[in-house]
Amino acid sequence: MLDYFGIAVFAISGALVAAQRRTDYVTFLFFAAVTGIGGGTLRDLLIGAPVFWMHKNATLLICIAAATAVWLLSSRRFAGRALVWFDAAGLAAYAAYGSAKALGYHVAPVPAFAMGVMTACAGGIIRDVLAGEPSSLMRRELYVTPAALAAGLFVGLTLIHVTWPIAAAVAIVAGFVLRGGAIARGWSLPGYSG
Repeated sequence: MLDYFGIAVFAISGALVAAQRRTDYVTFLFFAAVTGIGGGTLRDLLIGAPVFWMHKNATLLICIAAATAVWLLSSRRFAGRALVWFDAAGLAAYAAYGSAKALGYHVAPVPAFAMGVMTACAGGIIRDVLAGEPSSLMRRELYVTPAALAAGLFVGLTLIHVTWPIAAAVAIVAGFVLRGGAIARGWSLPGYSG
């Protein structure tokens, strides 16, 4: 269910970008899909797993439903603070989930950490690049860092033999809290000044 929740939230964010651009319905579908499945697709290709959405209908149907909901309803219902908080939850959950899947495919711990960060962030980065918007990587507000915290905690805790459900819960909560602080209080790391 966490996987489907994350896909839906990221797909909605992709459709909202299409709404801002006043694109057609097919472009809504495209942006929802590329945002919802982009990070997981890249992860699966790199770890040698079957691409997660190729063998079941549910994943793309969720993206279609998300795009259709944004198309039919006013995008203002989704925009603003609520979506940002849902996105924060999806980011943290996907970072832990991506690392877990990589470890399940016997990927070494450091690359498994990287796969968690990629799973959480790549779809949004692809969306921003295709839309010609500044990437989430370029914002001062913490975005990639909470994903890195969640992925790193998950991998680290599993290395010391904490069970996966407990490691995932701790990682997701920590990533969400850090992202929440960035949203609510504008937390950021110092930028390069050299």
